[in-house]
Amino acid sequence: MKITPIVAMLPVVAVLAASPIQAGWKGGNPVAGGQAVLPVITPLSDIEAATLVFMREEEKLARDVYLTLFDIWENPVFNNISAAEQRHMDNMKRLLDTYGLVDPVADDSVGAFTNTGLADLYQDLTEKGAVSLEDALYAGALVEELDITDLKRAIAESTHADVTKAYENLMRGSRNHLRAFVSQIESLGVVYEAQVMSQEEVDEIINSAVERGGKGRGKRRGGR
Repeated sequence: MKITPIVAMLPVVAVLAASPIQAGWKGGNPVAGGQAVLPVITPLSDIEAATLVFMREEEKLARDVYLTLFDIWENPVFNNISAAEQRHMDNMKRLLDTYGLVDPVADDSVGAFTNTGLADLYQDLTEKGAVSLEDALYAGALVEELDITDLKRAIAESTHADVTKAYENLMRGSRNHLRAFVSQIESLGVVYEAQVMSQEEVDEIINSAVERGGKGRGKRRGGR
C-alpha cells in the first residue's frame, strides 16, 4: 500500500544562525608582518544559512527513520542507507562549522529534532512504516523524494561553490537511495508510484544507472 505523506514538500524553515566566521588556516600558514593570514570566508545569505541548517536535520531525519525501520524489519537496505545518511550529516556539519552556524542537532539521539516539522514527519513515517515492509520501503522512498526536492531548491539558491558541491553529492546519494528503495518495492511485485516528485522525474531516475561518486556510473537497472 502506498503511503500518503503528511506533507507535499517540506519548506526550508527560517532559523536564527550565528554570524559566519573566518576559517583558520592549517598548515603552511602564509604570513604578513609575522601574523598568520586567514582566508576570508564570504558569508552565506540568510536564506542560504537557513537552508544549510535545515539540510543538516533533514539528513538526520533520513538516518533516524532508516535506523528505526531496520530495527523493525531487519532489511539490510535500511541499515546500509542509514550509514550513508550519517556521512551526509557529517558533511553538513563540516559546512556549518566552516560558516560559523549553530548546529541544530543539539541531541543526536534517534527521533530528536529541533525542527518540529521534521519531528512530526519522523513519527508519521515510522508509524506507517511499522505496518508492513512495503509501507516501510515506501516511507524510505518518500524521504528520498523529499530530499531530492529540497536539494534542488538548495542548489538553485546557493552562491558558494563548496556548498553547491556538497548538495550535489547529497543529491547523487539520494537518487541512488531512491533507486534502492524502489528496487526493493518492485521485488515485492509492486509498481512504484511517485509520492512528491512527478512520476516522470522518478521514472527517469530509477530507470537510469546507479551513480558512483560523480566519476562514473554503475550497471544500468532494468527498465520497468
